[in-house]
Amino acid sequence: MLATLPPVTFDPGLGLALLRTPNSLYALRVGADGSPRHLYWGAPLDAVGLADLPETVSPAASSFEADAAPDELAPQTGARFGPAGLQVRFADGTRGAQWRFAGHSVDGGELRLRLDDRHRPLRAELCYRVRPDTDVVERWAELSHIGPADGPPDPITVDRLDSASWTAPPLADYRLSHLVGGWNSEFQLRRDRLPVAETVLTSRRGITGHHASPWLAVDDGTATEERGEVWSTALAWSGSWRVTVHRDPVGRTTWTGGFGHEGLHWTLRPGESLRTPVYAGLYSPHGFGAASRGWHEYVRGHVLPEPGRDRPVLYNSWEATGFDVDEAGQLRLARLAAGVGAELFVLDDGWFGTRRDDRSGLGDWTPRREAFPDGLRPLADEVHRLGMDFGLWVEPEMVNRESELFRAHPDWVLHSPRLDATELRNQLVLNFARPEVEEWALRTLDHLVGAYDVDWLKWDANRAFTEAGWAGHPDPDRLWIDHTRAVHRIMDRLRADHPGLRIEACAGGGGRVDLGILARTDQAWTSDNTDPVDRLGIQHGFGQLLPAQAMAAWVTDSPNTATGRLTPLRFRFHVAMAGALGLGGDLTSWSEEELRETAALVALYKEIRPLVQRGHQHRVASGGPLTAVHYAARDDSEHAILVWRPTTRFGHRPDPVRLPALDPAAHYLDPELNRVHSGAVLVRRGIDPRLPAGDYASSLIRLRRVDPESDVDPESDDAQSGTTGRIHG
Repeated sequence: MLATLPPVTFDPGLGLALLRTPNSLYALRVGADGSPRHLYWGAPLDAVGLADLPETVSPAASSFEADAAPDELAPQTGARFGPAGLQVRFADGTRGAQWRFAGHSVDGGELRLRLDDRHRPLRAELCYRVRPDTDVVERWAELSHIGPADGPPDPITVDRLDSASWTAPPLADYRLSHLVGGWNSEFQLRRDRLPVAETVLTSRRGITGHHASPWLAVDDGTATEERGEVWSTALAWSGSWRVTVHRDPVGRTTWTGGFGHEGLHWTLRPGESLRTPVYAGLYSPHGFGAASRGWHEYVRGHVLPEPGRDRPVLYNSWEATGFDVDEAGQLRLARLAAGVGAELFVLDDGWFGTRRDDRSGLGDWTPRREAFPDGLRPLADEVHRLGMDFGLWVEPEMVNRESELFRAHPDWVLHSPRLDATELRNQLVLNFARPEVEEWALRTLDHLVGAYDVDWLKWDANRAFTEAGWAGHPDPDRLWIDHTRAVHRIMDRLRADHPGLRIEACAGGGGRVDLGILARTDQAWTSDNTDPVDRLGIQHGFGQLLPAQAMAAWVTDSPNTATGRLTPLRFRFHVAMAGALGLGGDLTSWSEEELRETAALVALYKEIRPLVQRGHQHRVASGGPLTAVHYAARDDSEHAILVWRPTTRFGHRPDPVRLPALDPAAHYLDPELNRVHSGAVLVRRGIDPRLPAGDYASSLIRLRRVDPESDVDPESDDAQSGTTGRIHG
């Protein structure tokens, strides 16, 4: 019955809006003051359930505490004392908006609520979108100065414009899950009891940031991978951002978020508008694992530009050569990479301008003559002849002082004239908010892609914004928005003008990974740290929101350049096989035996690639001595389980790995052992991880669903219960 209801309904008499997804309901009501108020977000309800919903008012209402339900986007006015998602100032110094509900529109799965200020020429539209194949609710806001163009030129200053505010239901307690980290240690998952306070997650860096992520999840403190209600949200923005979570003393928990950080101000003049990025939310009644799988399906279906294309096994030259790049050396690496099965060869930093180290050359995107006397065409042609795609590293947003570009256009960098400029990694940031800089970057990259038949761009950004001014501009803080939007536009234009081009997002590792950048890139470089032990934690955090096909994971040299840790090649491969596999070591120093093993493991990855990159991911063991991830085909026909044990302890056998995603009524063949397992046993008791002895042990177990009537090996789980039959295939 619920499936036949329209995705969005709005009752003007009640001011009640209902947004339905396959497995959730989002409800809100326009309050008496004209402001949309939150009503419900959770499992689907029928008409009786909807009628029973109480108003979510404060139990401590008084002259010091408002009794109204939480706002869908809180202004500064009225008896509101929590974080305001909309903060505006008018020319006479007045702060805050007071709304009059001015109408709504419904278009399939999209709802718009129009709010006009009662006294000022200000309009807001709160926008919602649901889709038939996902439980994600997309939200954003649009703010407009609706004064006549020929009227008084009074500007409206916007101090804060969040995309949306979210509200958790009353729970016994609240726990916040979020990601923290730094360079070389991104995506570290934290689950903490939410304090009665305002908790701010933010980036003030001009990029998404290594240290925090605009994703979070809230539960009552009891949810697990498989059980419990979880409410999670993710902001589709690749610049500075802020999310404020507010748990008040009487048990109400809300959070509001959007682009920009505190202290920024934007100006709206008559006829101008400001639109926020999407802030998306997902409800899951089945734990953190189901929430992640819901996000993964959404990212594949509605974010990634080409989710159906295999992510290629790439080879990247950086760790082999650093800045010591020349044509002969790259050709040798390319031939070795092709020999072990790489499908893409990426020439990294050091190929352009005067680039022999990080002190010069950025901005001069022409091949370095002494390294490539005939340009990049001979290398690109040979890479293509070897059967690989050709990729190129670029960092178009940055410039060295020692470059022709900076000498010609010193005014193109972010700077404040009365402040000394901070250099990080010996470079400055170009102001992509300037139209002429955006046009230069697009023209330069378009030429590179066309001139050398580039199939893949690795787009890097190796520093944060500092002293971010825009001398002479009447609204200089707009650069914090317009720079990011210019980056997005350039990527979109390149892909449109060069069909088949793919782009990898990078910012000194995982410094710019979000739903906004992934809407125009194919995968993200997860971290500059390729140590496989560290990568287990990094990849665990990455996968809370994003699917494996978007997670670049390399096999590099041992000892690792970041940690000095020595690990076996098999362990390094098994960790990297959990994402979009790449190779990044100095293949010229690898032994013939290592190259043969590499070729075999690359071939094995290609066999399981459809499962890893497009299957359902289940985190079946984490936080203990074992970590394991299970990738399941959508039709349950095939399965791949990767298991890792970094350290071993005497007298402690590894526990069996339970596989709750399997069908308990089915049977599964392990082709390596030619053994059939009972699905019920694998779900309830688990499978032997078959780990070799010693530290840095790992295994890959593959299963295939078979006919329950099939013959079984006498050592199988079912032989012990007397079932017989014939194995198919």
